[in-house]
Amino acid sequence: MAASKWYHIIPGIMLCFVLAVPSWLLGKTFPIIGGPVFAIVIGILISLFFPKLTVYKFKKTLTFEHGVKYTSKKLLQYSIVLLGFEMNLYNVINVGGQSLLVMLFTLSAAFLTAFFVGKALKLPGDATTLIGVGTSICGGSAIAATAPIIRAKDEDVSQAISTIFLFNIIAVFIFPILGRLMHMSDIGFGMWAGTAVNDTSSVVAAGTSWSNAVGNNTALQFATIVKLTRTLMIVPVTLALAVYTTRKRDRKIEQDGGGNFSFVKVFPWFVIFFVIAAVLNTFAGIPAQWSSVLTEIGKFVIIMAMGAIGLNTNLKKLVSNGIKPILLGLSCWFAVAAVSLIVQNVMGI
Repeated sequence: MAASKWYHIIPGIMLCFVLAVPSWLLGKTFPIIGGPVFAIVIGILISLFFPKLTVYKFKKTLTFEHGVKYTSKKLLQYSIVLLGFEMNLYNVINVGGQSLLVMLFTLSAAFLTAFFVGKALKLPGDATTLIGVGTSICGGSAIAATAPIIRAKDEDVSQAISTIFLFNIIAVFIFPILGRLMHMSDIGFGMWAGTAVNDTSSVVAAGTSWSNAVGNNTALQFATIVKLTRTLMIVPVTLALAVYTTRKRDRKIEQDGGGNFSFVKVFPWFVIFFVIAAVLNTFAGIPAQWSSVLTEIGKFVIIMAMGAIGLNTNLKKLVSNGIKPILLGLSCWFAVAAVSLIVQNVMGI
């Protein structure tokens, strides 16, 4: 990158960094809510009370705008790569045989529900996709990975993150209660939480609640591994969305009489690097401390990116759809939870 471009984006990146620090600390203090949600809320509040902050000029030519946009787009993609160092492919293989079928059915249920309910509610296509992806895969991380591929608006990302957050909170409290009412085994509850709760922190919280009640960590450990395995579904889903998006744009360009659309330019290369990071973490003998640090850096940069998205979010537009995104999120969440239970019962887990 040219030095002049760095000069223009550094102020915005630093603003997002400063915003991310308290969000990260609050996320550590309240893990059920999580740093990304705090960052988006703080960013939205700043944009509400200081609407011209990002375009305010200092030193005659410098603004925060370019760096904030760079953080919400490029740095967001780089952060997903670092999350690959959280993956151990041996654990994925060991658990995959038991959980893969459940994941495939829950993934299908989420996307079908998102498509049909989103159409019925007349929600924007990008918002529908993000809520479907967030529900079926891994909450905020999946939304973060998908948003740049489909070129989602910041309002759609904020709405999806907010919706997913709501059902994360609900799941932490009601899943252990429902599991006990259904007399689920430790493995059964771990599978259910790992495939039907959206965000990793919420899966851990629900698994911890269950394990503390029964006096062993079987459910917590199994739920966590299933959840991390489920995270790998980011790869095929984002690649499929990239192909679909490319074909859609190709057709539009042909209709408009334009030139050829380059698939290479929109291909989600960061997903490939995510896989490479997972392979390195599994086979290259990277010390666990290093992997942990790289993963934490990735999660912190996601918080920075969510803060940038909050800064670019218009609150009036965010609330214009009212309860529709929540109804879509509820429908997808119910479909995933129900299908997970049904498939488990059929498999005899």
